[in-house]
Formats: sequence, C-alpha cells, structure tokens
Amino acid sequence: MKTIKYLFAITILFTSFVSCSSDDSDDLKEENPVEGLNLVETIETDHHDIELYSANKSFMIGYNDISIRIKDQATNTYISNAEISWTPVMHMTSMMHSCPTSEVSLTENTTVSNGFIVFQMPGNDTEYWNLKLNYSIDDESFEASKNIEVIADEDDMRSVSSFMGSDNSRYVLAMVTPVNPEVKVNDFTAVLYKMEDMMTFSVVEDFTVTVDPRMPGMGNHSSPNNEDLTYNAASNMYDGKLSLTMTGYWKMNLKLLNEDGDVLKGEDVTEENIESSLYFDFEF
Repeated sequence: MKTIKYLFAITILFTSFVSCSSDDSDDLKEENPVEGLNLVETIETDHHDIELYSANKSFMIGYNDISIRIKDQATNTYISNAEISWTPVMHMTSMMHSCPTSEVSLTENTTVSNGFIVFQMPGNDTEYWNLKLNYSIDDESFEASKNIEVIADEDDMRSVSSFMGSDNSRYVLAMVTPVNPEVKVNDFTAVLYKMEDMMTFSVVEDFTVTVDPRMPGMGNHSSPNNEDLTYNAASNMYDGKLSLTMTGYWKMNLKLLNEDGDVLKGEDVTEENIESSLYFDFEF
C-alpha cells in the first residue's frame, strides 16, 4: 500500500514538473513584433542590417506605413531604443525632390520603430528614389542609404494626388484607409501636406476634404451617410466616413477647402460634370 502511495506521489510530482516546464517554455517563446509584415528592403552597413517592413511586398506610390528594425551584425541581435530619422529623395533627370514623411517613433517593442512615407510617383529605369537614414545607438551616430524601388498600383488606381491649389500652393493628399474596403460605412482617413520647398513638406491643419463617392459604371450613383474628412490633431490626419453600398468600381470625388471654406481644388459632381478633378478610386 505504501508503495502505491509512493508511486502516486511521484506521478503527481512528475506531472507538475512537466506542466511547469511547458508553461515556462511557452513564456520564453519570443513573439515576432513584425509578424504579418513583409520584409521589403534591407540596408546593410559596416555594422548593422537595417530591415524595413511593410504590409505590402513593395514600396508603393501613396501612403506607406513602414516598420524598422536594426540588427547588430556582430551579435546577430536587434538593437533597442535606436533613434532614427529618414530622408527619401527622388532623383529625376532634371531635378531632385523629397516627399511627405512622418517622424520615426519607437513602438511598444523597443526594437521596432515606425513611421510613414508618402511617395508621389514611382521610379523607372532612369529616375529613382533613394532613402537615407540617420540613426543613433547609445549616443553614437550612424548613416545609411540605399536606392529603393517604388512601384505603381498594378490596377492604376489613384490613392495619392499631388496638385497646385487655387492659392498657388502645392499640396499632397494621400488615402490611408480603407485598405480593404467593405460594403458598409468604412472609416476614411487621409493625410494632407503642403509643399514648402522641394525637400520640405508640412502637415496642413484645419482644412476640410468633402467626400462624394460615385459608381461610374452604375449610373454614377452615390451613397448615404458619408462624412467629410476633417483634421484630427491627435493623429495629424484627416478622418471621415465612406459609405459603400455594393462591390465594384468606386471613385471618391473630393474637394479641398481651406479654413475659410474656399475651394482650393476639386468640383461638385453634377449631371453636366460627372467627376471631380480631385479624387481617389478603387475596385473591390
């Protein structure tokens, strides 16, 4: 009887040990902080591999949300708390220019930084984008740069517009969401920048972008419950609502209004004027 009790106690102890070991093993599993993203580009330096991740498989014209990790080549580990800034430059045959960017900020995982770049145009055989990174690790400064490929949407849909307003200022308006539109009232988000010079773009505050979605292939009908895009100071973006009542090809006819309500770009859709000169479009 004592033998049976002894064996039973050993069994319970062994089971508890295995269970605890399994739990400890699960706790030690490292989560991938860029899971679900694609490694789009790696910039190699003498000391580091700088990895650029995005939801897309390539950098695209329009809004690109980009995550960055820096790997130490000597230790093969990712570096925490790096301070990063970036400068994208388009090298054209007759000039150079930059594009709108956000600051690069650390995420909850301190090995990952995040920001966005709005590319206004794709590269080609003779014109290309170069991305320069300045970063510091433990107060030591580094530089890195690489020519990167930026491509257009294969369906030739418009998600960014660079234009001259009636106030003689140049603006860049880019759609952020919806990424995957659905038949419902979708969150509609965009960023708006003013071109100060060829290398400098500033966030435009307190303008309005009116929204009039239409289906050109279905009698150019619109939809109810849309909300114009207005400035959100917390995100530095413009938020509104986009109502899509069926699948198919949609054109979001837009107008840009300044603080006084003056129209800087775009027109009303009427029977005589079936589309605005300022728009986004997609098909889903």
